[in-house]
Amino acid sequence: MTSVTALAPVDSDRPNGQRSSDPQARLLTTKEVAEAMRISNMTVYRLIRTGQLAAVRVGRNYRIRASEIDRYLSARTVRVEGMD
Repeated sequence: MTSVTALAPVDSDRPNGQRSSDPQARLLTTKEVAEAMRISNMTVYRLIRTGQLAAVRVGRNYRIRASEIDRYLSARTVRVEGMD
């Protein structure tokens, strides 16, 4: 499995433009999101286009915050009861 690595946003309050270490502030590419969620790139684009997954437009590309992926997945978590 490919490891997901992305640049953390630059924190303007930190000296010399150091990057924030907050993992929830990480910006991921659509390819990284697709790999992490085990879905196709087109599905990621479809989720963005329909507003189900918030993304930031950077030029012609999209970036998705790691916290947004957690929010999306948490909203779709189901609990199965009676499974003994």
